[in-house]
Amino acid sequence: MLTAIDEKPNKMRDFKKYSIWKQAFDLCVECYSIVEELPDNEKFGLRSQVTRAAVSIPSNIAEGTSRNSDLEFKRFLEIAIGSSFELETQVMIADELGMLNSLDTSKFLARLRDNQASINALIQKLKK
Repeated sequence: MLTAIDEKPNKMRDFKKYSIWKQAFDLCVECYSIVEELPDNEKFGLRSQVTRAAVSIPSNIAEGTSRNSDLEFKRFLEIAIGSSFELETQVMIADELGMLNSLDTSKFLARLRDNQASINALIQKLKK
């Protein structure tokens, strides 16, 4: 995994090379299948919340890579992890309400938590 610390200052980072971005991207795509399980009356509720949170994770990682400093990059990673916690909560709510019966949410949530841990590890590295 590349880190901002390993790169030269003022050199644009390639977000597609970050494993945290790829994980988040894959989870985001999967969320569009998850929301199909939600009832139609959740179109402007959980459906909208889940997709917005899911899209925010890889988007903020990507946007952060365009920044010139590790401090700015770290800030976007913090936003991404916040969106990840939102997504985790929303999926847990939908599951608890019985809206995701045909999906194995535990596997999805485990992958999401792995992504959170990876993002957090990079945040901690950038703090040093």
